[in-house]
Amino acid sequence: MVEQRRLVTQLLQGLDLSDPAQADTLLRVVYDELRRLAGAQMRGERADHTLQPTALVHEAYIRLVDDSDLVWESRGHFFRTAARAMRQILVDHARRRNAAKRGGGANRVTLDADAGWEEAVTADILDLHRALERLEARARPLAALVELRFFGGLTVEEAADCLGVSPRKAAKDWAAARLWLQRELEGRAGEEDLHG
Repeated sequence: MVEQRRLVTQLLQGLDLSDPAQADTLLRVVYDELRRLAGAQMRGERADHTLQPTALVHEAYIRLVDDSDLVWESRGHFFRTAARAMRQILVDHARRRNAAKRGGGANRVTLDADAGWEEAVTADILDLHRALERLEARARPLAALVELRFFGGLTVEEAADCLGVSPRKAAKDWAAARLWLQRELEGRAGEEDLHG
């Protein structure tokens, strides 16, 4: 595992995305982890969702390698960016679906124990996205943690590693972010709920 992390970091630090061979090598090295992240995210989606984990991985990866100005600082930065890309793809997909149905048939996601929530919460993915934007405006590190945990499917320990914080701090921040988001989605959040 440590060797895999080093390999990803080394690839990212010297990466030239204009070289298709390097982009292909990176995909082979990170594919399984990206696929796991996409699978974790898709578990929260409705059963008849037209986007599948493999398609989510490929679309996210294309977005990652198409941004030639992007320079990854580390493995953690790459996976934070990948989680954000997956989130944006799902939000874009929900917006297109809602537009096609003229506002009906909103995409619902369930925030449950598999996604790290103690109590199941069902929310429209666009409402979740907007709540995360509000959280990001108040406490960017907490929003990044939620993005890695929910959209990236990482454990608290994996997210802590990506964010460069201790697992204990990540667990404390996760509890605060979860509580704030649950209250926000229920329409009763407040500034005092954030402790990050």
